[in-house]
Amino acid sequence: MPRFRRWLRWLLALFVALALVGAIAAGALYYVVSSKLPDVQALRDVELQEPMYVYASDGRLMAVFGETRRYPVQMKDVPERLKQAFLATEDARFYQHDGVDYKGVGRAVWLLATTDAKRVPGGSTITQQVARQFFLSSEYSYTRKLAEILLARKIENELSKDEIFELYLNKSFFGNRAYGIGAAAEYYYGKKLDQLSLDEMASLAGIPKFPSSGNPISNPERARQRRDNYVLQRMAELGFITQAEADAAKAVPMHAAPHEPPVQVYAPYVAELVRQEMIARYGGDVLNKGYHVTTTINGELQEAANQAVANGLRVYDHRHGWHGVEQHFDVAASDDAAALARHISAIPAQSGLLPAIVSATHADGGVSVVLADRTELTLPASATRWANKTPAKLTTRGDLIRVRAGEKEGEWVIDQIPRGQAALVSLDADSGALRALVGGFSFAGNKFNRATQARRQPGSSFKPFIYAAAFDKGFNPASIVLDAPVVFRDRRGKTWQPQNDGGGFRGPMRLREALVQSRNLVSVRLLDSIGVDFARKYISEFGFQEAELPPNLSMSLGTASLTPLSVARGYAAFANGGSRIDTWIIDEVKDRDGTVIFKENPALACRGCGGAGPSTTPASQVVDGFNFGAEAAPVAATSDPAKQESTTPAAPANPDARIAPRAIDERTAYQLNSMMRDVVQRGTGTAAKVLGREDVGGKTGSTNDHRDAWFSGFGGPLATTVWVGRDDFRSLGYREYGGRAALPIWIDYMRVALKDAPIAKNDPPSGMVEATLNGATEWIKVEDLDRMQEFDFDQQEQQADDAAFDIF
Repeated sequence: MPRFRRWLRWLLALFVALALVGAIAAGALYYVVSSKLPDVQALRDVELQEPMYVYASDGRLMAVFGETRRYPVQMKDVPERLKQAFLATEDARFYQHDGVDYKGVGRAVWLLATTDAKRVPGGSTITQQVARQFFLSSEYSYTRKLAEILLARKIENELSKDEIFELYLNKSFFGNRAYGIGAAAEYYYGKKLDQLSLDEMASLAGIPKFPSSGNPISNPERARQRRDNYVLQRMAELGFITQAEADAAKAVPMHAAPHEPPVQVYAPYVAELVRQEMIARYGGDVLNKGYHVTTTINGELQEAANQAVANGLRVYDHRHGWHGVEQHFDVAASDDAAALARHISAIPAQSGLLPAIVSATHADGGVSVVLADRTELTLPASATRWANKTPAKLTTRGDLIRVRAGEKEGEWVIDQIPRGQAALVSLDADSGALRALVGGFSFAGNKFNRATQARRQPGSSFKPFIYAAAFDKGFNPASIVLDAPVVFRDRRGKTWQPQNDGGGFRGPMRLREALVQSRNLVSVRLLDSIGVDFARKYISEFGFQEAELPPNLSMSLGTASLTPLSVARGYAAFANGGSRIDTWIIDEVKDRDGTVIFKENPALACRGCGGAGPSTTPASQVVDGFNFGAEAAPVAATSDPAKQESTTPAAPANPDARIAPRAIDERTAYQLNSMMRDVVQRGTGTAAKVLGREDVGGKTGSTNDHRDAWFSGFGGPLATTVWVGRDDFRSLGYREYGGRAALPIWIDYMRVALKDAPIAKNDPPSGMVEATLNGATEWIKVEDLDRMQEFDFDQQEQQADDAAFDIF
């Protein structure tokens, strides 16, 4: 007996010692873990990652950017049945426990002790999952589990149950980049929460357990089993729904499908510009802060621009015939539609042209094709009427071709991706706000933005800038310049003999007629007369960088490499009375709470606000042709003190308004505006007369070997530039001038853009007088009446033009 008591005392002492050591160890562990726990008060101000939304000026959605899909919801907007679906699935006793379900913990401990499993279910409440989602890693360890439990208790002490539940519903991952129940409902079913049916709610509640491998799209069968056998059945067992309701929901087939936010204005090149500028302004994380960006883009004008470019390039391409199938796949004779479709499943559609693979050719000239979604179409012999051959003669089984919807209901035609590319830029001439921009035929095919990044020679569309510089030196629309051969020799004896397009010379002619007829030799003589250095400095005031402009006479023929955006910006000065405006695209930025954090206040053109010369206000810094702020002041085009003093703008009526700096004399802008209106009325741009507006003006442009075709001009409140060319700098083809390749696109766009716009006036500003000179009546600057300049018509004799530069 004494021995037994002695052993008992030893055992008791050992138990007490072990208990004390365990308590000390547990206390130490608790202290170590609890001391490192974060402050859960941060959950009250948590900023969940939300995508950035980009809108047109009328509020229609253009794009959504961000790594995650998330639309945070408030608990009051979550239907009761949806709450119950998640409670039944994740934590039925959520509203009863204090953050830790000890029954669940006990069950998990028992399973760990009685099985070989390393991970067991049942140990985490919704509160614990919130703790893990916001503060902890996914590491599986007892230390992390203890931290999770302690954090859950702290969260329960700081937040209400509904606040915790709301955090869980907004933070949980649902697969396919969808975070939160709002984004999941939108992506899988295209619905708001209050529109979900019971089977859809149960399907969504079953996703967080297996978000990648068990969502209704990646694995619909596994998702169905979890919906039926666990979520719905559990809801019935807990009394949230009746068994009949559960059975009815189980009978509904799985029908989830990807639903992206509906893009209402298609402008991918614009959206990418906005994305880049937002990152430049606010940093790389801006795409996940839930910003809402409103742009200056007019939705209707953008859609018109898209259509005009697509149709214009299609018409151009059809003029040059069929250029072959895109690709050929070796296919087996036994391959069915599904097997054929797999060959083109990863090939994107481009501007309405869907990829299709030819499955059979027919004796009547037609063909059968399969689309990427396995749709089978039979196309008649007339599907390639534009190519003057039947589809059966152009294709064979296994060929990749393009098809598009025809004009008639249910009609499909065969087409091809144009070899040419195009860019269109349209901006408000008074403010510089971009109203429409297209950077190419298809953003899906090539993301290179030709409107802002392609530097091409503008050809004769650059001539108005040369004329403007000449007018600052005393020339005027009635000045006579000789259109005759001229030869220039450099110091090494090398000669340059420019040539008019089509050859021929017309002798002495007024500058108005020279621009209307686009006479190259007149432009060359003008530049030679005023001096290249002066012209470069003067023309830089339109917003070009002086370094972009060639330091030689070839500049008169448009050999500078310029972006369509910068050319449109330059033309805006002719339309707005001579002001240099900055191009901009972001009008307003709001944060996730709707607070305005940025609102643009553009500098506006002002007629009469100092009309005589350029300002010394800093020019804009242009990156890839797009304005990102101010840089150093440019060199003024004149050193005349009187002229500099007259550039001070008049005080604006609105004290917050900003006035754009002056680029050129307002009177010079009036003269060039008038002359370019004549280009449309009776010159190289006469096709634009179809618009029936007296305020439409502009200039065509083409380059050597027809590599570039341009039309830049204005009408109503807009300045618009269209460029057409090939990315590889090859020729567009025989006689593909600006008036043929680019002007039709410009017309189609402006027809829509000017539909309801009032006619823009072009009244002569003060400081001008109407005079009859050289047989023509023109508005002339008062001071120019005393210093009329004309060339000596006998200076140059007509010579052969075999060695001429063919740039026009």
